[in-house]
Amino acid sequence: MATTNTVLTGEKQTLETNLQTTTTEKEQLAQTVDVGSTFSASNIGIKPLQERKNGKEKETTTAKRVDKLMISFDVENRIAKSGPADLYVLVTAPNGQVISDASMGSGLLTTRNEGDKQYTYRTSIEYEQGTRKNVQVPLRQSGFATGDYRIEIYQNGFKIGEGVRSLKKGGLFG
Repeated sequence: MATTNTVLTGEKQTLETNLQTTTTEKEQLAQTVDVGSTFSASNIGIKPLQERKNGKEKETTTAKRVDKLMISFDVENRIAKSGPADLYVLVTAPNGQVISDASMGSGLLTTRNEGDKQYTYRTSIEYEQGTRKNVQVPLRQSGFATGDYRIEIYQNGFKIGEGVRSLKKGGLFG
């Protein structure tokens, strides 16, 4: 009887060790899939637009004429599952401050590598697995400043793309 108990105790310990190893491996694989399913952003465009009285829009690089920045980019990933996905856009003004506006849905984003960051705009897209999806984000504000606007795109806690657009000073000698 004592031998049987010793054998069973040994088998139980082996099974518990195997279960722990399998659980650890499963968690590591799930984390790998999670990171691997992060989108990549490409074809990042930042178009400064002036809205005319007739409703048409004209591209301009003169800061005082810009009414909105149209930010566009493509996202894709071969293993990300179809369904909703949140994308975060951070726009940093020439003065180094992140542009935020509650009406645009700005808030705080927890990144995986850089801690908490303020974002300008959050958008939710409906993604279809294996396809490339175009995303457009209009950024309106009164009074764009002269200088470089840095755009960063985040998804799944990672920066997936960035771009810079310069706006110049207007006028005869600007």
